[in-house]
Amino acid sequence: MIIEDIETICDSFPAVTKDIKWEEYLCFNIGAKMFLITSPDEYPPTAAFKVPEEEFEEIASRDGFRPAPHLGRYKWVQIDDISLLSKKQWEHYAKQSYNLIFAKLSPKIKAGLDL
Repeated sequence: MIIEDIETICDSFPAVTKDIKWEEYLCFNIGAKMFLITSPDEYPPTAAFKVPEEEFEEIASRDGFRPAPHLGRYKWVQIDDISLLSKKQWEHYAKQSYNLIFAKLSPKIKAGLDL
């Protein structure tokens, strides 16, 4: 997997926007809220995404994973090398994170999205 593969996956979800935060992270957003963060300039590239609370400990303890810096308390995990996951796994985790963030958006923000 490469960053462009993750970008293609995330771009397939409705109403996704992208931006650069903190000068180096490519972030994917829904309703102006991040659901996936990548570091395309690092080698190997890393990424962080939200997981369900009940899965957080198990996923964060896998080899190559850890609680995401500054976001772990919100049940985000970081993967130290994006190639540790297959395309199918990335499709699952990206969509899951997207859905978790979308579910927390206010009705007003949801109504304003082009879904």
